[in-house]
Amino acid sequence: MQTVGQLLNKKGRQLFSVGPQESVLRAIEIMATSHVGALLVMEHGALLGVISERDYARKVILKNRSSHDTPVVDIMSTPVITVALNDTVQHCMEIMTKERIRHLPVVVDGRVVGVLSIGDLVKAMLQEQTEHIEQLERYIAG
Repeated sequence: MQTVGQLLNKKGRQLFSVGPQESVLRAIEIMATSHVGALLVMEHGALLGVISERDYARKVILKNRSSHDTPVVDIMSTPVITVALNDTVQHCMEIMTKERIRHLPVVVDGRVVGVLSIGDLVKAMLQEQTEHIEQLERYIAG
């Protein structure tokens, strides 16, 4: 089973973040231009929370709040569930399913080194299953 570290080495470790006092509108703009569904909420290198499109929909739009006037800190999800480099893709999928989340920050020594999305994990699992099937087919074919 592939580890988080192996997956990040293939995927890359680019991070997208926003400060806690920035407006929700600014966070949504960053998500749109970066083509991501969530941002880390960081201050002085510390991970404070995560803001996602789901947070925006449920905590701003449905409550008829202003994206321009609402700070990220008011709607971010916290506490943040994180994983380590040696965790497996399977373990991450179990966490996401149990906690009903779609993004997992990867933390090493208190520092965020990457983020995995549900799409990253599904892609990794499908690739691994395809490789297993190919190995079995080669074994059967002799």
